[in-house]
This record gives sequence, C-alpha cells and structure tokens, in this order.
Amino acid sequence: MDSRITFIIGCTGSGKGALGRELARRVDGEIISLDSMKIYRRMDIGTAKPSADLRRKIPHHLIDVVEPSEDFSVANYVKRAEAAIADIQERGRPVFLVGGAPLYLKALTQGLFEGPGADQAIRSRLTEEAKTLGSGGLHERLNEIDALAARRIHPNDLRRIVRALEVYELTGEPISSLQEQWDRGRTKFDYTLIGLRRDKDHQSRRTNERVGRMIEEGLVAEVQGLLSQQEPLSTPARQALGYAEIIEHLEGRLTLAEAIEMIKINTRHFSKAQRTWFKRFSEAEWIDVEPDSTVTGIADSLTERYGSSWLP
Repeated sequence: MDSRITFIIGCTGSGKGALGRELARRVDGEIISLDSMKIYRRMDIGTAKPSADLRRKIPHHLIDVVEPSEDFSVANYVKRAEAAIADIQERGRPVFLVGGAPLYLKALTQGLFEGPGADQAIRSRLTEEAKTLGSGGLHERLNEIDALAARRIHPNDLRRIVRALEVYELTGEPISSLQEQWDRGRTKFDYTLIGLRRDKDHQSRRTNERVGRMIEEGLVAEVQGLLSQQEPLSTPARQALGYAEIIEHLEGRLTLAEAIEMIKINTRHFSKAQRTWFKRFSEAEWIDVEPDSTVTGIADSLTERYGSSWLP
C-alpha cells in the first residue's frame, strides 16, 4: 500500500473529524471512518456522523454499511477498509483514516490477533453462565485471571469477555499476554499517525456540550426509532455509548436526567480507556489542542509539514 495513508486519531469529541475533513478538502482526499459505531445505519446523532452534505462534498467510506441488527467484526472492518484504501489509491487520491477506535487502528496497522480457534462448547457454557451471573459476573472472573484484559473490556461486553475466558481455558495464557506478543509484530504498511489531545478539563467540557447537542438534536427519538424496528439491535449497537443509557431511560430504569448524566460519565471513562490504548502507538505525533486552537490553524501546520507526502 502507498505511503499516502494518514491516520487522524483522538478521544471522543477531540475534534479529529473536523480536522480530517479540512485536510482531505485541501488535498482532494477521501476519508475512511475509523469508528466502530458509524458503520451502523440510522445511528446518526449518537455517533456524531458527518452530515449528508459534508459527505457529498468529501467522500467518506465505512459509514452506514450494515444494519444495527447485524454483528460486525474487526475482521469485517479490516477487509472493507483495505479494499477502500486500494480503491482510493488506484484513483490517485490521498487517504485519511479518521476516528477513535484503537482496535481498528491496531488491526489495520499490525494485523488481526487470531488466537486459538473457537471452541463452541466452551462458548456455549460461558454464555449459559452469563444468564445466571450476568456479564458482570463473568467480568469479575476475567479480572481474577487477567486484570489487564478486564480493564480493557467493558463489563457489559459479553462477547469479548467470553472470548477472553475461552482463550484462557484453551491456552492457559491470559489473552492480554498473547496480545502483547502480537503487539511486537511489524506494521503492515507505511503511514503517518497524528493524534489530537486536549486538557482533561477542556475535554470534559466539550463532552458535556456534545451530549447536550445530541439530546437537542433528537437522540431520544432516534433510539426510540431503532427499538421500534422489527429486527432487534445487535449487542454492540445496544451497548454503544449514548444508546445504552437512553435505552435504560426508555425501559424505565433511569430518568432522562440520569441517563444524560450517565452518558457524560461513561464518555469520560471511555476517553480514559482510549488514552490508555493510544499510548501503545509510540509512533504517533500528538498535537496538544488548546481551547482557542482552530481547525484551520492546526491544518495549516500539518499541511506545511506533510502536505507533499499526501499528493500523488
């Protein structure tokens, strides 16, 4: 693959989307979404998808590719993303991968962590246990054998919890240890990795403002519409940040005010997890964004430094 591949990463709400679009606009580039939830159709407000108008002006890929009822694996993402990269480069245009999904970034740059093959008997047993213990109970078990993996996996992410426990049963090794070996693999292609980071207090204020805008734009109605569909939401879609909390509200377990506050809290927790993941990418050039920084100013600096490498 060509060297004209640039990743723009950062925590949720850091401004990476706006920067990616400005850079792509300047050099007639195209954007591939590096986001695990923008892949779902009709999940627009809570995922902060770029508007249809923006997507007409600047081509975006891997947005609205599957129904919210469908599962979508990292392997699915990598296959589609690599095909999009090849297509864009064949047309002689720069490629920008923009988003905050560290696992997608890892898989694209260093390959997928395969691990041992699936054992359906173990998976079925663990899934049955989860019906009694809940995903939180299995998460506690994971924490006892692999605290590092438990920190990385959300207590509600049953699929990944089951996989981590399955790997331990099959190999006797924590999945985090096996992934560390994968971490030392060689990169798949040349790329530039640019990250945006903000002061935590500033990031928190932006999070609160972002959540407020989503509620004003109709997040509750969007979730109601998704729940009314004939096909039930997939587990990843139900657990998506912003959607899970509104579902709790609509099902009567939280007031709207409580749900909004939980979205803010969970977004801050998610941002902390993203920062931890991003530390693995030592090659990243991090840009400290001040409250008065502008997209234009950041783009000017990056264009001056990297612009020639983006052009065919």
